[in-house]
Amino acid sequence: MWTNFFKLRLFCCLLAVLMVVVLVINVTQVEYLDHETVSATFIDSSGQFISSQVTGISRNPYCGYDQQILSSQERMEEDSLLAALHRQVPDVAPVPFVKSTDPSSSYFVILNSAAFFQVGSQLEVLVHVQDFQRKPKKYGGDYLQARIHSPKLQAGAVGRVVDYQNGFYKVFFTLLWPGKVKVSIFLVHPSEGIRVLQRLQKDKPDRVYFKSLFRSGRISETTECNVCLPGNLPLCNFTDLYTGEPWFCFKPKKLPCSSRITHFKGGYLKGLLTAAESAFFQSGVNIKMPVNSSGPDWVTVIPRRIKDLVEFNLGSPKNVGPFLAVDQKHNILLKYRCHGPPIRFTTVFSSELHYVANELNGIVGGKNTVVAIAVWSHFSTFPLEVYIRRLRNIRRAVVRLLDRSPKTVVVIRTANAQELGPEVSLFNSDWYNFQLDTILRRMFSGVGVYLVDAWEMTLAHYLPHKLHPDEVIVKNQLDMFLSFVCPLET
Repeated sequence: MWTNFFKLRLFCCLLAVLMVVVLVINVTQVEYLDHETVSATFIDSSGQFISSQVTGISRNPYCGYDQQILSSQERMEEDSLLAALHRQVPDVAPVPFVKSTDPSSSYFVILNSAAFFQVGSQLEVLVHVQDFQRKPKKYGGDYLQARIHSPKLQAGAVGRVVDYQNGFYKVFFTLLWPGKVKVSIFLVHPSEGIRVLQRLQKDKPDRVYFKSLFRSGRISETTECNVCLPGNLPLCNFTDLYTGEPWFCFKPKKLPCSSRITHFKGGYLKGLLTAAESAFFQSGVNIKMPVNSSGPDWVTVIPRRIKDLVEFNLGSPKNVGPFLAVDQKHNILLKYRCHGPPIRFTTVFSSELHYVANELNGIVGGKNTVVAIAVWSHFSTFPLEVYIRRLRNIRRAVVRLLDRSPKTVVVIRTANAQELGPEVSLFNSDWYNFQLDTILRRMFSGVGVYLVDAWEMTLAHYLPHKLHPDEVIVKNQLDMFLSFVCPLET
């Protein structure tokens, strides 16, 4: 009996030691995962699972975002998002303007252009870029936009661009309608210009600056505001207490922080580029310029408004809101308001600066509730970490809303392409917005929300790109939005 008891005690001791060893190994592996290498699985926009291995992520130290406290899952996600975008521009030495990409010397070829294509088949286009000396480029990184369109049908679709990092690109289109279909390829920015935009994103995130008006009685002062501010001057801390979204203003000399009245865009910094860098941003030369075809540029492929909605005038400023409209016949209440800072509208009352996450937390939700969100353009000048943090807070609020009211419909409008000039490119380039759009799609993949793909709608359409698209494009976006709200089966 005592022998058996001794054996049982020995077995228990060995089992306890084994458990401690396993625990130590697991903890070591987790620490290695957090500090050295991140492996994560995500779902892309097509619903496919993607496994990524990310090592040595470089973080932007702007405003201490590299020191923010994140869970291991949030850290993995952010690392993967940043790595996916940082790989797009080759690491090459600076080159003179004449060796940069010249859209007029570059060309594209439709592969098998003489064939008749059926609706639903795939069209492939090969793009070859050359410099201003008409010499082939040996590296990639150019930002191209591609579309197919039939102006008479007012139909268009976007192509998927693959960069082979050797001066060649391939574009894949799905042919969605019959008739004569034209191919258009545009060089938005050469890779040399993209490197400049990256530098501005890293070194000059404050190139759009903001201000607030403080007033008490007859005394008023205006000070600069931003996500963070340089120097050691006293600050007013307007960080949101619930989400932790940071926002600061320099403290007025004579007034308290509580006397803040309005928020508005202060302006844009000038003189951001050297003479050599400016050459990469010339209208009519290398900003959103067409690439010509070598051979045919087309192929042959073998077909309501809500009228009862009445706006209720709240006397709100244009763009800012809040706005309210009512359709009594169909029992519809429509509300709108702008998101919280950064916001580039001229003037916004401080009391109207509401963060999206906080607004979502105040919604009960249900089968008769639809939420539409659009957040991107005002973040184009900031490092990507600022936008990731904002979307992370919004995503948490969306998940909570869908948890308590699963039948709530949440629709997110993506970014869209816009007209570009030398100055606009430095603040609101399509390249910046493409990064934000990529992050938004990845972060909300698998969350249970719908996307209105404004990016593809503006890129594919024959009308010129605009920050605020023309009515026909907006109608297409509304039609897609309503298809989520009122699907055919209901």
